[in-house]
Amino acid sequence: MMRVMMVLALAGTALAAEIQVDALLGHKAISPYLYGRNNSLSDDPKKPLAKKDWQFLRDAGVRMLRESGGNNATKYNWVLKLSSHLDWYNNVYAHDWDFEATSLQANLPGVQEMWSFQLIGKAAASKVYNFNDWGYNRSQWWEGVRNNWAGGGGPLPGGGQKEGDPSLYLMDWSAEDSTAILDHWFDPNGLGLDPNGFVYWNMDNEPEIWGDTHDDVYPKQPPVEDFMRVYFEVAKKARARFPRIKLVGPVPANEWQWYNWDNNRIAADGRYYAWLEYFIKGIGDEQRASGIRLLDVLDIHFYPGQTNPADIVQLHRVWFDQTYNYPGANGVKRLGSSGWDNSIKKEYIFARWRQWLDQYLGPDHGVTLGVTEMGIQGDNPNVTAVWYASTLGVFADEGVEIFTPWSWKVGMWEVLHLFSRYNQPIRIQATSDREDRVSAYASVSPDSNDLTIILVNRALSRDTNVRIAVANFPATASTCNLLRLSNLPTTETFRSHAENALQEDTATFQDSVMNLTLPPLSVTAVLFWNHSEDDSTRLVADAVTRLLCARRVCCTHRSSIAESNKRNVSLVPAGKSGLSLALPPIPPTLSGFSHDECSTTGRTQSQSQRYGGEHDTMVVVGLRGHLCCCQHLDWAGNVAFHVLLVQAMSNHVEQLPLAL
Repeated sequence: MMRVMMVLALAGTALAAEIQVDALLGHKAISPYLYGRNNSLSDDPKKPLAKKDWQFLRDAGVRMLRESGGNNATKYNWVLKLSSHLDWYNNVYAHDWDFEATSLQANLPGVQEMWSFQLIGKAAASKVYNFNDWGYNRSQWWEGVRNNWAGGGGPLPGGGQKEGDPSLYLMDWSAEDSTAILDHWFDPNGLGLDPNGFVYWNMDNEPEIWGDTHDDVYPKQPPVEDFMRVYFEVAKKARARFPRIKLVGPVPANEWQWYNWDNNRIAADGRYYAWLEYFIKGIGDEQRASGIRLLDVLDIHFYPGQTNPADIVQLHRVWFDQTYNYPGANGVKRLGSSGWDNSIKKEYIFARWRQWLDQYLGPDHGVTLGVTEMGIQGDNPNVTAVWYASTLGVFADEGVEIFTPWSWKVGMWEVLHLFSRYNQPIRIQATSDREDRVSAYASVSPDSNDLTIILVNRALSRDTNVRIAVANFPATASTCNLLRLSNLPTTETFRSHAENALQEDTATFQDSVMNLTLPPLSVTAVLFWNHSEDDSTRLVADAVTRLLCARRVCCTHRSSIAESNKRNVSLVPAGKSGLSLALPPIPPTLSGFSHDECSTTGRTQSQSQRYGGEHDTMVVVGLRGHLCCCQHLDWAGNVAFHVLLVQAMSNHVEQLPLAL
């Protein structure tokens, strides 16, 4: 991180924003799968992800990776490892999901990876009938790349074109075929992957526009009843094969499609339904009839067209804010009694969903919310950072489970790193009297000893003075740390956990109140703590737990475990302000464990893997009920481990070799 001086100004009598935080109110677990993205890994065994790229993802704090490829997942054949590309003549190309899934578990244990089932009824079968795009125009993009020219199609000599024959490059693909990948991946006689890393599965992708995107299979959009029938069949088979699966659907493409199937409302039961309302109703009816759970996460895509920065920084209000007039409101107007009401401008789509879920599935439905694709306009990284931070904050406040943006712009790595590394796991109540300009998103640690408040200033060009009042958090220090993102350049600044654009400073906290001046288009994290300076054991345990899990140096676990797995540690002085861990000799037997944030499988010496020429193995030790893994470096001679030097007040961590 770079350390810079920042100006902290006392607010005057006319404050721009008043922030109220209460550490006892609004407790809600924050899903780690908000910290996600699409298309990050390699599915080509000949081009594996480099070691530095895996480390980059660890440093950034990614917790969820959606890797199915969007539209390219719809006709994926996991047996032949082929998919048909709708945006490139429907040509068929190789994609190895097996390789990608295996490499993820080997390199990012504890990170969730999302894949997709195929519901369209067809899958790629052969590359033989690909259109010769190289011979046509040296594989250059042009407006006709979505022509259906695979399967013997192409331009005609006298003008016009010939449609390809999809039966030459596609094959029938049933619900049984689609869900059999679960057996292939998780069965000991298959790949033997850990199913805990692949819990979430998309129910295909954007089916309400298949008549446009996959018109080689459906020249006309299929009836909604046909899609629902296939959805139910695939969902039931998936649940039978993997009872703990989380089914994520129906994955509509954009705001218009949230409300329309084949560009229209759906007529049924003597009335008209919006597409998502009809889907939710159908899920409820079929679940009652079958007794099988068919939906776990209600999921959508969103690609707003707003280009004005003032509109982009307010996009987070589309989801729940029932007072916000969205400039891009369009499909929502179909909710009018006549089928179109131009006066409807308030989306609050997730709030609407919750009403429909309660209505059609009952108040204890347990269905959560997700956005597995989103992309915004514009190229100002500070506008992007403010939008992304606002969205993460609102989603944490409201209990959204998944967020994996599709488009990735400068500023997003910085925000992801800030939230994933420094936010606490439990959301608490924070309010602002100027929500349109400044928002506060607050969280606490499970033991309520650490508090993070992330402040987002959406003012485009002016500083904003804020007064922060914190209730029911007796901070033991009058000074707290600040981490800030502002004035980001147009080139990428995030390189690693240590090299990024975070600006560090401190601020005074007195009588539960703090006054700050926030730069325009900025994101500021305020880090509070409630630690006794002589509570050395807990300090070290918390720092190890928090920082190691974030850094992915090793995995940590905050739950109690069997006494047989615990080992004592002693704390010895390490300079004026620090403590080091002195580990007693313990046998190098290993114990695997997992929890929501990190997971690992213990390796014995014979199972150790090589990373950079060093054997890697794990030994479990306990710190007041906390678990840490220490990395074995050299099996020859004295057993050596990395241990940690924890600077108690600054939470600085460095590796310190120690021979046992």
